[in-house]
Amino acid sequence: MIVLGKTLLSEDLFDQMFACDLARCKGACCVEGDSGAPLEEEELAVLDRIFESVKPYLRPEGVAAIEAQGRYVRDEDGEWVTPLVEGRECAYTTFDADGTAKCGLEQAHRAGVTDWAKPISCHLYPIRVKTLGEHEALNYHRWPICDGARTCGLAAQVSVLEFCKSSLVRKFGEAWYQTALEARAVWMEEFGGGK
Repeated sequence: MIVLGKTLLSEDLFDQMFACDLARCKGACCVEGDSGAPLEEEELAVLDRIFESVKPYLRPEGVAAIEAQGRYVRDEDGEWVTPLVEGRECAYTTFDADGTAKCGLEQAHRAGVTDWAKPISCHLYPIRVKTLGEHEALNYHRWPICDGARTCGLAAQVSVLEFCKSSLVRKFGEAWYQTALEARAVWMEEFGGGK
């Protein structure tokens, strides 16, 4: 792990390549998994505030799941997450004609009806953040549904750290991100063969 202020970065963020290939995975990360998208405590109030504006962008099944379960629920670990539709996709998920999963929250944001795009956990993916004491540990979540993203990232030579730039800046700020890039350059010179 690389220590960067109050964050701990897995070396995988530096040397693993990743770039989403939505045409291949069809947004499976919005559908697969044991629970909904992790939510930070302050995001609960945001979902409450914007729900009525987002509602027209959601599928009837999603709206029904939210109305039955709530705008957010606790998972088996006691963490706040988005509710699911019949134990499958996130209730905020929509689908294109070709079956590609999209985010209704993000669609509402892009349409200009909300000031919030989506949960930071979704924006950061494939990075997962876990609190360890006073530090936040950033780890790369490797999952077979993202095999195409690894192939795509390798072809483009885009690291997880680079792919997640906008979400990392959103969470930690531009100065933090620039420091992380500098740390990656030093680490790659010493341990990554100078790539």
